[in-house]
Amino acid sequence: MYKYVLKRLLWVIPILLGVSLIVFAIMHYSPGDPATLILGESATPQAIAQLRSEMGLDQPFLIQYFKYIGNAFLKFDLGRSFVNNRPVFTEIMTRFPNTMKLAGYSILLAAAVGIPLGVLAARKPYSAVDNGTMFVSLLGVSMPTFWQGLLLIIVFSLQLKWFPSTGFETWQQMVLPVITLASSSIGSIARITRSSMLDVMGQDFIRTAHAKGVSQRGVIYVHTLRNALLPVVTVIGLQFGALLGGAVLTETVFSINGLGTLMVNAIRQRDLIVVQGGVLFIAFIFTIVNLSVDILYGYIDPRIRSQYK
Repeated sequence: MYKYVLKRLLWVIPILLGVSLIVFAIMHYSPGDPATLILGESATPQAIAQLRSEMGLDQPFLIQYFKYIGNAFLKFDLGRSFVNNRPVFTEIMTRFPNTMKLAGYSILLAAAVGIPLGVLAARKPYSAVDNGTMFVSLLGVSMPTFWQGLLLIIVFSLQLKWFPSTGFETWQQMVLPVITLASSSIGSIARITRSSMLDVMGQDFIRTAHAKGVSQRGVIYVHTLRNALLPVVTVIGLQFGALLGGAVLTETVFSINGLGTLMVNAIRQRDLIVVQGGVLFIAFIFTIVNLSVDILYGYIDPRIRSQYK
């Protein structure tokens, strides 16, 4: 098992380097000059050239990239904002707790609803219950996040006045954003749970359990669901990582002071160093989540552990 974990840890390094190179290249060659942004359009060419030299922007691309990577991975220094001159890492860590809570509550809701829906659909395949459950799941996956968020605000905030439409401090403020972000994941988890359950139900050990007189409830929840959860765990981990990156629209719609809102404002203000740091940070968290899922998968499935003995 240690070899399995070590192999997954070693894969994190090239993944993060690849992501950082792509992000840095996109930001580097994007239109706009950071020095001009800081000093303003009225600055003289001499002042702009001097600031570019002080910031190292006149150096070759690879030299700038390796300096940035060295500061990012060794010192946790992602640069300073062009707009307010605050450290980017400080800006990210100030906003990240709200994004983490939003994604965490959303994936918990998605798993709590999606797995039972998938089990319910698998118990009566191709029936009205199955078709209805899959229709609800497909509806959640198909609706755009921003449209669903606005719809929930209109119905439950403006008309019924049950929940606030902005903020993320009280549980009442969390309800609508969490439902909005979790809806697409509910559908994905429900569908993979149904598919995995149907695959396991056709296995010989399930027929043996029926022949031994095990109750239908025991077969479903003890033998079938337990073995069907392996791919579901993987999907939940991937969905959690996707929710962290996909919270941008939800945070914008509900005015949540999170990482997504920070990046949207940075894009509007052409604060590319903040956008660059935010994308790299999200990629790092996504990679760590996937690594954790891989390690958990190895503990759940003994076949994986046996390959590294």
